Amino acid sequence: MRTIQTLICTLVLFVAASAIAAPAPGPLRVLRSNPRYFTDGSGRAVYLTGSHTWCNFAADQGKDDPPAAFDFNAYVDFLAAHNHNFFRGWVWDLAWSNEGGNPNGLFRWSPHPWLRTGPGNATDGKPKFDLDQFNQAFFDRIRSRTIAARDRGIYVSIMLFQGYAVQFNRNPKDGFPLDGRNNINRVDAGTGHAANTLENAAVTARQDAYVKKVVDAVNDLDNVLYEISNESGAYATAWQYHMIDLIHKYEAGKPKQHPVGMTFQHAGGSNAELFASPADWISPSGGDGYQNDPPAADGRKVLVNDTDHSFFWTGLQQAGPAGQQAWVWKNFLRGNYVLFMDPYLARWTKRNNPVGVDPRDPAFGERPDPYWEPLRHAMGRVRTYAEKVNLAAMTPQNTLASTAYCLAQPGHEYLVYQPKSNAAFTVHLEAGTYHYEWFNPSTGAVASSGEFTVSAGAKTCAVPFAGDAVLHIVTATPTSSP
Repeated sequence: MRTIQTLICTLVLFVAASAIAAPAPGPLRVLRSNPRYFTDGSGRAVYLTGSHTWCNFAADQGKDDPPAAFDFNAYVDFLAAHNHNFFRGWVWDLAWSNEGGNPNGLFRWSPHPWLRTGPGNATDGKPKFDLDQFNQAFFDRIRSRTIAARDRGIYVSIMLFQGYAVQFNRNPKDGFPLDGRNNINRVDAGTGHAANTLENAAVTARQDAYVKKVVDAVNDLDNVLYEISNESGAYATAWQYHMIDLIHKYEAGKPKQHPVGMTFQHAGGSNAELFASPADWISPSGGDGYQNDPPAADGRKVLVNDTDHSFFWTGLQQAGPAGQQAWVWKNFLRGNYVLFMDPYLARWTKRNNPVGVDPRDPAFGERPDPYWEPLRHAMGRVRTYAEKVNLAAMTPQNTLASTAYCLAQPGHEYLVYQPKSNAAFTVHLEAGTYHYEWFNPSTGAVASSGEFTVSAGAKTCAVPFAGDAVLHIVTATPTSSP
């Protein structure tokens, strides 16, 4: 079975790295002195990065009825083994979803926020929803999984709505709870995507109550962030702003307050709408350079560059493993968090080929596709350096290095990325004695280290190995000549 074999494989491959981490502290809030990052209140910057996959949180996915259970414990082991500390917790609004470009076709999704009591059946053949009765099991699941992630030092962005599915995956048998044919309360958002607008006050009222119920379920937990909706279209801007304000106001009267995010509105959205929003963090599209040469974060928002919105799997494959690795490091040196839309165990022609076939559902594999390992490892290695440097005091300083990828607290600490192989570069330093360390992003190993003393100005640095490279420079007490 997928559950047992995935767990065994994870333990065999990554047992050394999968020791239980300290629980995630928090709650997170924007670091005032360097608003590119969150802090947990300790004064240090907390760097967030990780893999997320479609059925990892609020609902199981599959052709069976009910769908096969997702092995959440194995998934958390997988994240910890790769040194990841963040994932988007997915939700799915449709009971029976047409997966669009996925050749595996229709999937069922369960559970849902409301009880299915009837009388009468919804379009998926099951009892209609009663929007006056929450399904407590749904909210208990969100809470228990957030706690399990917390206990491994992992933060969760709880996705509240699935705008992509409502926009693109509707079908005559989808059982969407807010479609009037599928509930007993005469609440009707219609057959389109009006549920992601403010057109129908009755629909919005039910959504507001649901959001508050989610907040009630997890408010006491530190490792929580929120995301309003995954890829609702440009029509959803006012609705998303409303939901962001709702959470901010509702949590203001509660013991803890958590960051609220807005991700790119596909299709037709703009990054400008994200920056203009009341959200604490945003995920942009691939426009404005975020796919290839991400601009330096300026502190207007905490920026989470997610391949789901900015790179897409076809672009990642065109870039290849080396380009994927470079993208992760480029974002880090430009002050951005990074997420990977990881297909994990989903079998998807040309996109993902997990090893082995689950005997219950051949649409899933038993072990993750190793093709994506360089990208997964890059995120974990970036996090290692984020915790090694004084990130709270460092800002993107493109002009200090000829590579244009440099985080620095000038005169104290510099981190430089060179995406080109066997290419020397220069770093502008203040006068002093520095400790240096060369890190190989491809092997995850420190290649060499030492000290040097320089006068103010440009120092030429020759990379001591082939491939891309990272140079860490920090002030040190002189001990020897270079």
